[in-house]
Amino acid sequence: IAGHGVTRVLDRLAIRRGLPQVIRTDNGKEFCGKAMVAWAHARGVQLRLIQPGKPNQNAYVESFNGRLRDECLNEHWFPTLPHARTEIERWRREYNEERPKKAIGGMTPSAYAQQLANAAIINPGF
Repeated sequence: IAGHGVTRVLDRLAIRRGLPQVIRTDNGKEFCGKAMVAWAHARGVQLRLIQPGKPNQNAYVESFNGRLRDECLNEHWFPTLPHARTEIERWRREYNEERPKKAIGGMTPSAYAQQLANAAIINPGF
């Protein structure tokens, strides 16, 4: 996916979740190219790139990507794009809605996100 594709995905996500204040990424050209920089500037979003060769600075993303690869992508043969989308969505739902994580107090990611959203509604300055 090229930089323009990333910005389109981010715009769709922003409709549902709002814009982030900061986006932290690796140094892939899709994240530090003109399209992404212009998108972030126009929307007041800060871009923060990890240091080259330091994936541990984005460890939670690297961990997620490894689990997605090992538990879903390497486990299935996807004969069609719709089949791939269905299996990946099934895995994503299980990961986010059924599997508690120690790092967030034994909550599922979905429950944790809901807790944060509720806190923001109750205390907008939070």
